[in-house]
Amino acid sequence: MAYQATIRSERFVFADLRELLGRASEEKSGDQLAGVAAHSHRQRAAAKVALADVPLVDFVNKPLLCPDDDAVSAALCHDAGQLGAWNSLTVGELRERVLGDSAGVDEIARQGRMLPPEAAAALAMLMSSKDLVYGASRLRVVTRCRNTLGQWGVLGARIQPNHPSDDVGAILLATVEGLVLGSGDAVIGVNPASESVDTVGSILGTLDQLISTAGIPTQACCLAHITTQLAALNKGAPLDLLFQSVAGTEAANRSFGIDLALLAEGRERVREHHQKRGGFLPEHQVMYFETGQGSALSAEANHGMDQLTCEARAHGVARLFDPFLVNSVVGFIGPEYLANERQITRAGLEDHFVGKLLGLPMGVDVCYTNHADADQNSAENLLLLLTAAGCNYFMGVPCSDDVMLNYQSTSHHDIATARRLFGLRPAPEFASWLEGRGLGLGLTTPGNSALGVAMRGLLEASGV
Repeated sequence: MAYQATIRSERFVFADLRELLGRASEEKSGDQLAGVAAHSHRQRAAAKVALADVPLVDFVNKPLLCPDDDAVSAALCHDAGQLGAWNSLTVGELRERVLGDSAGVDEIARQGRMLPPEAAAALAMLMSSKDLVYGASRLRVVTRCRNTLGQWGVLGARIQPNHPSDDVGAILLATVEGLVLGSGDAVIGVNPASESVDTVGSILGTLDQLISTAGIPTQACCLAHITTQLAALNKGAPLDLLFQSVAGTEAANRSFGIDLALLAEGRERVREHHQKRGGFLPEHQVMYFETGQGSALSAEANHGMDQLTCEARAHGVARLFDPFLVNSVVGFIGPEYLANERQITRAGLEDHFVGKLLGLPMGVDVCYTNHADADQNSAENLLLLLTAAGCNYFMGVPCSDDVMLNYQSTSHHDIATARRLFGLRPAPEFASWLEGRGLGLGLTTPGNSALGVAMRGLLEASGV
């Protein structure tokens, strides 16, 4: 079925939902590269007008990718009855409901968890940046592991202590620096330089020793491939969170070397591991996923869909496994997909809103590569917008410059500033631990002498 709209006496026709979504999406270099973007501002405006009148049930009855041809589509299949109170709404009417006062936050949160991901992407396409911030700010997604994240008034931080040669001592030192500056409640997450099972096991063992001996209410993760992490688990490594990058189509996930069955198997193995280890909160989550606009396109596995729609489907994959953390690595994939500050900012706000609406505990790696048309002011602008939007957590990277991945992100000081500016605190269990050590909740920077004392104490406690 074709969709159409007329703008200033010019009639535009869109062959199907897939084309309509691509033309309605805000300008992205990746969509242009893939040939799915609007050819003009007028065509984009016409697509948005037509999209506003699309019934939500169309996203149930007219799947963009046939479930028989794609395992992700099959897993994300919806039934019109799942739309509940939103069953009779159009995309435009849903926008008014999400942003207006007629629906309570509980209804939005409950129904959003049942919404087809493609419909959430369509909704975001009709929203301004202010709309995306406000819509997301109404929603909170709370998760538990060794601590609790996502509550009102809480802003978390992942310590990202990467090292180009996986030097465990340097990783430990960077971790301790982040802890004394108030970061680390979300996770201490290391991107390893190699896929060595022994290296991954050594990193996990060292971080676990620090967490255990210093009594830190947080969790560690080594962001190797899921099979490498599970192999390290087989060899006795402690595993708090199981990480994997995911995408929105079966073919794109295949390019990552994964499928849904592998994710399900890994999740169950970590749950069993946690039951034997103990030390975690009851009914907690064990998965950590990363996504990012452009991954399906870069794998030539987008099947004619635009970046935002593919990203929403990746969020749908994450939703299947009830994760503790999800984050969009929004500017990491490069300017071929998000060319400049405006596109990175837009994508970050879209990813966060869509994920939150679908019921995910969304963080964002506010980042850019050195060859993108962006700078640290760009990152700080998006950081503050996302803080206002209620983002669950950001990255704490030493000096905001990742020495292993060679890209720019956010620092511990950036997060401390955002907490102070918006009156936010770390996760409550982690905040209590910081207060017990006189470290100021990440709202103030300890003096050099206090910093040194705290760092020495943690390093001694680690026994490494």
